[in-house]
This record gives sequence, structure tokens and C-alpha cells, in this order.
Amino acid sequence: MNNELISCVARAPRRRSRAPAAALAIAVLAGCGRQASRAAGPPPMPVEVITLAQRPVEQSTEFVGVVKSRQATTVQPQVEGFITRIRVRSGDRVGPGAPLVEIDPRMQEAAVASLESQVASRGADLQQARLQAERSKTLLAAGATSQAEAEQAETALATAQAQLHVAEAQLREQRVSLAYYTVSAPTAGIVGDIPVRVGDRVTRSTLLTTIDRNAGLELYINVPVQEAANLRLGLPVHLVDDQGAVLATEALSFVSPSVDGATQSVLAKAALEKGERLRTEQFVRARVVWSERPALTAPVIALNRIGGQYFAYVAEGADTGTVARQRVVEPGPVVGNDYLIRSGLKPGERLIVSGVQRIADGAPVKVTPAASPVPEAKGS
Repeated sequence: MNNELISCVARAPRRRSRAPAAALAIAVLAGCGRQASRAAGPPPMPVEVITLAQRPVEQSTEFVGVVKSRQATTVQPQVEGFITRIRVRSGDRVGPGAPLVEIDPRMQEAAVASLESQVASRGADLQQARLQAERSKTLLAAGATSQAEAEQAETALATAQAQLHVAEAQLREQRVSLAYYTVSAPTAGIVGDIPVRVGDRVTRSTLLTTIDRNAGLELYINVPVQEAANLRLGLPVHLVDDQGAVLATEALSFVSPSVDGATQSVLAKAALEKGERLRTEQFVRARVVWSERPALTAPVIALNRIGGQYFAYVAEGADTGTVARQRVVEPGPVVGNDYLIRSGLKPGERLIVSGVQRIADGAPVKVTPAASPVPEAKGS
């Protein structure tokens, strides 16, 4: 029996009654118990708290970047014609020189055959001119012909030799062109999209496919000129997923000295050393970190928004008599799972992070530390 109940029994009026003594005692105790319960009030609400402290916060801006390969090759034909065969499929891994596409070579083969015949004819002419020149030399030595005829024979021999050389050069050229009717891979890599089909007519400007290597990838970021003044080599760049989790962190390796006139932006690049899961021409979320400075943060779940204002509760007083005190808070941007706190809270205060919907200003609380540490703020 506590002190309040004992005092209540002592103050109970002593008057005669015919009721049994036991029943009278029970009635007195019940009434005193109700009075003691009303005096004690509601029990303290158990809540979890964290001690506020400043944490390093990254000042950053998020952009949409594009992944590009430094070892991507565009494959275009060097001749014109109709496609007769496609020997690879998108996604195939090929080596240098592997045949990719065949273009109808029949007209070129006919041109090569014609030049081969011309070379053979020029060779026969050269042989005849050589025999004639030797005969003229013999006759000139015997006095059977004139010097002029001998010189004409030498000139005819030189002309035949030149004509043969021209025909052979033309034949070599046409044979090289004939080889172009089989389009080969210039480097090793993975075959990209093939937008052409068998039967299509292609020209020297037609894109056949691409050969990509998921190595030597770079991230291209176009930063508006308003923020480009803060760009510098070595700035950290976070690649983040759809949930905002950091996948990899790289550093700026290039900042363009000029502005793109069409987009009014400055190109910045970062080499992707950890781009195994990325592909060429993929769009990614890139967060450029400008600086890092300490700031006060509070978990999002610890703040209530009422009528356009944010409120939080802090625990004040000793552990045996702790109450919740409501504070008007001005939050900043969300960083991960936390708000940046601009005003309303101070480092060292005990912020209530659970049960904030069931307590009011001045309500008694029973404090326990938060079950898990609050994650550190990473960026803004």
C-alpha cells in the first residue's frame, strides 16, 4: 500500500455503521484506490531517442549522364551494293577481321576479271615490244636498219612496260575494292544492333553495326553553365540507382574548356573503372559532389507536418521525470533518410524518434536509446 492510499484511509470518517467491518474496509480501500489512481495520472509513454550531433554532409547536384565507350567502333561499308548475307547477330563476340556482312560482289568481280585480261594483253604486248627492240639492236649492229628505227623500238618497249604497270596497278586497286565487299570487324568486341537486312542497298554512309568493348567506359555529364564554374578535375561523382543508393564513386577526369552553344552546358567526363554492369549509351543518375561540410540532421520519421509547419519532440529532464517538449523545426532538403535541420534543434539534444504520433507537449515519457544507429548523411 503506497503513501497516498495510507493517508486516504487515515482521513476516512469514523462513524457507526451496522455493516460488517470487512465490507466497510473494502469500500474505503476502493475509494482511496480511485483517488490515488487519479492523482498519479497516465503512465509514461516508452519512446526511443537519439542524441543529435553534426555529421559530414555532401553538397551535391544530380545530373543525367550518358555512358560512352572509348573503344566503340562504327562499322560502315566502303562500297555500295545490295547485302547478300549477314554472318553475325547482335550480341555476338567477334575478333578482329571476322566477317560481318557480305555485299553482292558480281559487278566488281567482272571488273577484276576484265582487268586481269587487260594485264595479260599488256604483258603480251610488252613481250612483243621486247623482242622487237632486241631485233632492232641486232640489225643496227649489222647495219641493216637505221638508228631511228632502233630508237622507235626502244620507245615502243618503254611504252609497253608503262602500260603494263598501269594495268597492274588498276588490277590491284580493283582487287582491294573486291575485298571490301566482305565487311569485316575492325577490332575485337561485341556486335551491336544491326539495322540492315539481307536485300537492302547500302552506301558508304550506311551504318551496318557497331563493335563495342565494355572496357574503357566514360561517363559524359553536361553541366549547365550556371554551375560549371564549380567544376574542377578530381571532383567525386556518385553513380546512384533508382532508390538513390550509391553504386560506384568515380572522379572527374576531364572538363571541357568551352561551352556547347546548342545546350549552353559544359561537358565533364569521368572514367568508369567499375562499370561492369553498365552498357554503352546507357543513361545513369550521376551526383557531382561539390564540397563536404558538417551539418545537423534528423531522421525523417521524427518530424511531423501540421498546417504547413514541421514539429519534433525532444526529451527533457532526468530519466525519472522526463517529458516530451514540442519544437517548431525548419528542415532543409532530404539527405538519404534524414532532413537537414536549419533551425529548431541543437546538437546534444535528445530527439524522440518513435511514438511521436501518440505523445503531446509536456507528456511524460520513458526514454530508451534507439535500436539502431541513425545512418550517416551522404549527400544533398
